[in-house]
Amino acid sequence: MNGFPNISNAEWQVMKVLWSKAPISSSEIIDGLKEENSWSPKTIHTLISRLVKKEAVGVNKEGSFNLYYPLVTEEECKSAETKTFLHKVYDGSLKLLLKNFIEDKHLSTEEIDELRKILDEESRGKK
Repeated sequence: MNGFPNISNAEWQVMKVLWSKAPISSSEIIDGLKEENSWSPKTIHTLISRLVKKEAVGVNKEGSFNLYYPLVTEEECKSAETKTFLHKVYDGSLKLLLKNFIEDKHLSTEEIDELRKILDEESRGKK
């Protein structure tokens, strides 16, 4: 794979289905997306094909149909998306991101305490 695959928002929905239940057929992927989206089966097939081409999804021929499975983990994708977002919006500064969230005052006291706990644990681990 050349670097990490750039996965679009729509492709991300397909990946969620695959991460929760794989290997599965395209029909099962379509069924898994039915409740959240009004996409046609052709659209979903296109998304699957793109993910295969990007090497984010693998495919095995099983009789007369294909079974699809993720080649990248959800954790890897989340990490890559976080880094992309951080660089695009905050010029790579995690400090600015956290400052923005905290100053926005949408965090509850419990959430701030949890963040403090995470930062304290990380700080202790680096000593």
